[in-house]
Amino acid sequence: MVASKAQAKKAVTLAYENEDVEKINVFVNQKGYRTTPIIYLNGEAIPTSLTSQARPNQTLLNFLRTVCGLTGTKLGCGEGGCGACTVLISKYSKYSKDAGIDESECNGGGGGGNGRIVHMTVNACLFPVLAADGCHVTTVEGVGSWRSKYEGLTCEGAETAACGGGCGEEKKEDYLHPVQRAMVDIHGSQCGFCTPGIIMALYGLFAPEGKLLESGQSRVEGVGGGPKVSHLEEHLDGNLCRCTGYRPIWDAAKSLCVDAFDDEGVRGPCGTPCRECPERDTCEMDCNVKDKTNVNAGICCSSSSDKIRDYQKVLQSKHSETWWNQPNDMFPKELIPHRKNNVVNGDSGIDSIHAQTQEQLKKPLMIADSSIHCGGTWFQPVCLEELLDLFREFANDSGGIKMVVGNTEVGIETKFKHAVYPRMIHPSESIHSLYDIFSTESNFHIGACSSLSMLQHKCHEFMTSSSSDPLSSQKTRTAKPMHDMLRWFASTQIRNVACLGGNLATASPISDMNPLMAAMGAILVLASRPSADGAIKRRHIPVSDFFVGYRKVEKLEHEVIERVDVPLVKPQFEYVAPFKQARRREDDISIVTSGMRMTVTPAEENWVISDISIAFGGMAPKTVLARSTMASICGKPFTADTFMHARTELQNEFRMPDDVPGGQAEYRLTLACSFLHKFFLHCLAKLQKDVGSNKKKRYPPIPTIDDDECSGADGFVSKQKPCISGEQKFPAPKVAVGLEATHLADDESKSSEIPLAAKAVAEAKNSEKNDSTAVGKPATHASGPLHCTGEAIYADDIPAPANLLHGSLILATKCNATMRKIDVSPALNIAGVVAAFTHEDIEKLGGDNRMGPILLDEFAFLPKGEVVEFVGQPIGIVIGESQEIAETGARSVLVEYVEKEGKAVVSIEDAIEAGSFWTDFRHEIKRGGDSKVALNQSQVDGKKLVVVEGSFRCGGQEHFYLEPNSTLAIPSESGTNLTIYASTQAPTKTQDFCARVTNTPAAKVVVRMKRMGGGFGGKETRSVFSSVAAAVAAKLSNRPVRLTLNRDTDMSITGGRHAFLGIYKAGALVDQMSGSVKLHALDVQIYNNGGCKFDLTGPVLDRALFHIDNCYYWPHFHAVGTPCKTSQPPHTAFRGFGGPQGMAIAEHIIDHVAAECRISGDRLRRENLYCTNDCTPFGMRFGSQYTGAWNVPLMWDRLYNELDIPKRRAAASEFNKKNKWVKRGVGFIPTKFGIAFTAKYMNQGGALVHLYTDGTVLVSHGGTEMGA
Repeated sequence: MVASKAQAKKAVTLAYENEDVEKINVFVNQKGYRTTPIIYLNGEAIPTSLTSQARPNQTLLNFLRTVCGLTGTKLGCGEGGCGACTVLISKYSKYSKDAGIDESECNGGGGGGNGRIVHMTVNACLFPVLAADGCHVTTVEGVGSWRSKYEGLTCEGAETAACGGGCGEEKKEDYLHPVQRAMVDIHGSQCGFCTPGIIMALYGLFAPEGKLLESGQSRVEGVGGGPKVSHLEEHLDGNLCRCTGYRPIWDAAKSLCVDAFDDEGVRGPCGTPCRECPERDTCEMDCNVKDKTNVNAGICCSSSSDKIRDYQKVLQSKHSETWWNQPNDMFPKELIPHRKNNVVNGDSGIDSIHAQTQEQLKKPLMIADSSIHCGGTWFQPVCLEELLDLFREFANDSGGIKMVVGNTEVGIETKFKHAVYPRMIHPSESIHSLYDIFSTESNFHIGACSSLSMLQHKCHEFMTSSSSDPLSSQKTRTAKPMHDMLRWFASTQIRNVACLGGNLATASPISDMNPLMAAMGAILVLASRPSADGAIKRRHIPVSDFFVGYRKVEKLEHEVIERVDVPLVKPQFEYVAPFKQARRREDDISIVTSGMRMTVTPAEENWVISDISIAFGGMAPKTVLARSTMASICGKPFTADTFMHARTELQNEFRMPDDVPGGQAEYRLTLACSFLHKFFLHCLAKLQKDVGSNKKKRYPPIPTIDDDECSGADGFVSKQKPCISGEQKFPAPKVAVGLEATHLADDESKSSEIPLAAKAVAEAKNSEKNDSTAVGKPATHASGPLHCTGEAIYADDIPAPANLLHGSLILATKCNATMRKIDVSPALNIAGVVAAFTHEDIEKLGGDNRMGPILLDEFAFLPKGEVVEFVGQPIGIVIGESQEIAETGARSVLVEYVEKEGKAVVSIEDAIEAGSFWTDFRHEIKRGGDSKVALNQSQVDGKKLVVVEGSFRCGGQEHFYLEPNSTLAIPSESGTNLTIYASTQAPTKTQDFCARVTNTPAAKVVVRMKRMGGGFGGKETRSVFSSVAAAVAAKLSNRPVRLTLNRDTDMSITGGRHAFLGIYKAGALVDQMSGSVKLHALDVQIYNNGGCKFDLTGPVLDRALFHIDNCYYWPHFHAVGTPCKTSQPPHTAFRGFGGPQGMAIAEHIIDHVAAECRISGDRLRRENLYCTNDCTPFGMRFGSQYTGAWNVPLMWDRLYNELDIPKRRAAASEFNKKNKWVKRGVGFIPTKFGIAFTAKYMNQGGALVHLYTDGTVLVSHGGTEMGA
């Protein structure tokens, strides 16, 4: 293998050479290009020795983590969907303020205010590092540091800084930024992996403004006045968190806003918070009476408003105003162009470095990668002629050339579709025709490369333009639909860099903006330069004719989209509306999207549709106009009947087969029809408004609709995003204080004799004496400051040891087939690939290739001749000098399969049909008599027996922990010892199988797990296989190996929550006299989809069986659980561990019984709750003398009354009667959840406690820090 590897390296040296390297001299000497990017990071220029390593195909995230060594910015999804990689890009720009791109004038900037410092948050996982040329990058490390807090301070000083004053000593400035401090103090982090990205997203929104104002201070005195809550709610849309539920994050963010109390903090109608009311003792308002009752009863109340109000006082005491202007103060003066009398951050002197930097930034940039990464070539022209010349020169060359602006689409293509673009062009902002947005008397002109955030803001400006502007109405009508659609387009981080031209050129069939542009009659301007000394040639083409096929457009290779011209909408009787439906509203691709435009003309007796345009995305392989539907409407009266017939025509025009790509054929067609009906309602409301505004003129009557139809006109696209807040009440916790605290409190002269840990307890007790609300306040997360500064280390953040290699798994691409042959030689022929290992190498080690948490039914690496049981099954591992090289090597491995006869067993129904079960683990629970016999009766004791039967399906779920599975395996002592740093919930299993598979004594395998970025059960067993693969590679190569799974790989092969199917027959006895209903008998069979390996499928199914009764007493009960074996990846533990699925089946059965018995679900549930001394079907008896007090009935009654459930249900029912298209409901169900394991030995725990002489304590236990 070594010899062939050497030969491969020699052969490939010529293969990956970049032919553009030879052209560098021509571009530098003849065309004035420079070859080194200029990037600033956290206030400092990145040295040339580092920027010279930046590659054209390298993301900013990869550069920050691997070249700069800054690991605070995390890799979550790698496609701009989670926000964990968010950083702030700041640059000097002539373009004005965006929604989501915040800016402020340079201090004393000069130049007539023509330039501004612009701050924008971006997804570093997509943003090209070379696109940051001429920019300042701020990462979470540059915002504030917890570590700096202790530098130069005594321990007492550190304590003082931490407490923010109040301990009697001199107060010191906090070293955390206010955004970071708020997230720590208001519990905004849990696992902490997403926290740096959220910090940076907030930091970007607060960047230009955000000084907390003193009471009564004018907003203009602050740095921009500070952001408002509505601004955050509108633009904080690009970050995911799997742990917190978002409320504490929102509370922390809103606590920093200047209008945090406009809608929060008022308890009663008097306008004063109850606990601050001067008439607190005598006030008889309900709010005050309830609050005093809670206080007297020892009830703690935690609400968003309380937290925000209390925290603003703390924040002002800990931070000075200078923090809020930090992004501007930190911005390098070298990046600000020099003008006469220019003053930069108080410095009017322009040094030579400044001048040289500015001179270099005026030049175009060319980077040609000649490394083993095959990064291609990067061009950044500074004028339109240069740009078009590059396209003319390279468009038809080998590999062509690709325009890259935000890389939001190209980045996806290169990462997930493995597209290769040898040349990329990133146009400079100095090419004004590509970035300008302006309006004329007839059109909006939108530069093709201007960001969507810029477009969104410009639309907002046009919508709010002065009423004295004669085009004000037209601008508003034109801008609003674009603005509304852009609000829901991806996320702020994506909109800040993505452009409309790229959206159009990509020609995605589910694009949000393309159908709207087509419907509005937009025209594309395509520019080209046929010859080097010739003029620029421009061609115009309607957007509706631009899309010719799936991801194909009517554009020549050497042409560039220069701008988009959108005709202004008429001042009246012309209406435009956008529509979109996705699985989630924010930051998600659409299922169906649409743009519709219509003009109506008054006739003698009615209104006539004189023009209409309807465009759809998601209904065909390209953006299409509904031409047949349009023809059926145009010229017809504007009535409900016209649109009803149009919907029928639309169904005929867009009928799709069931196997259409993307699926959901009927649903998509239904959405399209519903959009058309909503458009009719929308236009009807707008027409009424237009006619009402011109009462002097006589118009024909406007069509009328029923009142309950009006709700159909409303949609989320144009609505304000909702506000998030919450409140909870709980009994005050019981607190015990140790003897040391009592000793200190009584005699402070002896405090020097007391350990530091005891001091902390004493201070807590003393604070309780002075603060009656201290009891019940939760302590902040011990690692919270580290989470918020990016200093918390996760497995993939551990500094790279010497000679580190990166691994990538070789994964099966088929299932239900036998693996006949595997050829790793293509991988070994790739420069930078060091080795590839398969099951044969494990055999050479003498290791055991079998794995599994319960059954040893899995393989570390699938052997030849074995059946591939799921797509993505690990076959081996490739290790290389970088992760990109290892991934390329793994994809190049050739695997031959022999297809098996018959179809793969995929679903539970397939398993039932094929009899594919783990029959040894089929379990059964019985109580009472034979359920089948009990259900075959018609009456019991004179009461009618109502019987129902049916089925219930509960789908699976992805864990989506923000941190993908990651392992660093370090061999030592010639590979005889292994240290495994893993993101796992199961260190013991990891140690066991790493030792077993590598044939290493377990005593010589050390597993370290500091923290995880979320787990939710997904890293209990399914993390082990990746750690084992890394351990095998590390031992065989005798070099450290890091294996971090890509998000798509992690999601596709690690399994998730088990899907369930419940087939039931249930009966209830109805008392004809009283109307009461008592549950009688239940016979249910449940199946779960365990995937191809057993994993924890049996225990998960058992827990579902224990919860299939939920809180209800069934006298006759029979449940059978059967685990199904399918061709899916092994499914595993997930929050609830089968309990939620069992309870979901139970509640479905209750609802079915209630509907059949014609009784309310509330009543049926309450009358059939377990009572004290009742026993579950599995033998657990309720009652204090058995298993503890049974409180569910008491809790039901209390909540039912306090929440006034009947009133809420009546209100929802009344609302539903008045609204045909929008409905409301109230859910109220009880739950019980068992917390024990059926394997009794697992219900015990132990810990080793070390007490040190300074009073500190070390507890060694079997738990892991996973956040959730």
